[in-house]
Amino acid sequence: MPIGGLQIWFDAQRMRDPAPTRWWALTALFGVAATAFGITLTQVFPPSGPAIADGYGSPVIAFEFARSQADLLGIFGADSDPLQVSRLAAMRTGNEQDYLYMLLYAGFLASGCIALWRELRSRHLLAAAALPVLAALSDAWENWLLLDIQAAFTIGEYSPAMASLPWPVAAKFLLLALTNVAIGHAMTQMGRWWQLAGTLVIVASLPVVMALVAPADFGWTLIASIGGGWIVLLGMAAIGSWRALIGKRPLVDFERRANVRRTADRGEAEPPETVFRAAPRRRFGRRKSDR
Repeated sequence: MPIGGLQIWFDAQRMRDPAPTRWWALTALFGVAATAFGITLTQVFPPSGPAIADGYGSPVIAFEFARSQADLLGIFGADSDPLQVSRLAAMRTGNEQDYLYMLLYAGFLASGCIALWRELRSRHLLAAAALPVLAALSDAWENWLLLDIQAAFTIGEYSPAMASLPWPVAAKFLLLALTNVAIGHAMTQMGRWWQLAGTLVIVASLPVVMALVAPADFGWTLIASIGGGWIVLLGMAAIGSWRALIGKRPLVDFERRANVRRTADRGEAEPPETVFRAAPRRRFGRRKSDR
């Protein structure tokens, strides 16, 4: 589509009448699937390692931030460790199944961004839908490196893939954090209670930077920081789906703002019914005119 045609399409979307969107139902469907599969996936990965720093929280997070053979020994154990084989098998199975999880969370977050764009008509939300897709691609690259590293460790060798591992890991978590920030910012434009939820989502994304800088101390915050925003989005998708499918209404009442924009674009005076007037200030006592 030519640039001019794309601009016309964006303008048409911005000026259209408010209407419920089925993207909330798709978001809720992906969200429930991602949540259920994510809970199942946590039971697949090894629950512990022989020498993992407490700050990582789980062996899979420690594996993502492994930088040396010593780190791998702390995650899987030495050859004399009777649990090494079971840990290696569990980690490999979990990383293989993780590819399905990438598709689910990318669909969940991308659908949520598109649903918010349909409600708020902001272009940056449509662009933000690409962030979780890029995060899933980074996650896939990360998984490919982890499988290579684990295969080399199993036969007692060092994998050069370990030198490249920090890049997709940092890209994945930063892109997911940026997605949460975009979603949280959209919530702050939807009303008082949504403003509170959106602010919490944005603030909760900040520890991601700390975890990337000092993973051995703050790695455990990654799941909570990213997952908190997902829980809020899932709740919003449930409400949006109910209003769209049952109430036949959009989640955001955009009609009055749309009327004001249409009037302004035509160069006409704003009709009284679309002007936002502040509520009259209440005073104690009676005015003289009331006596």
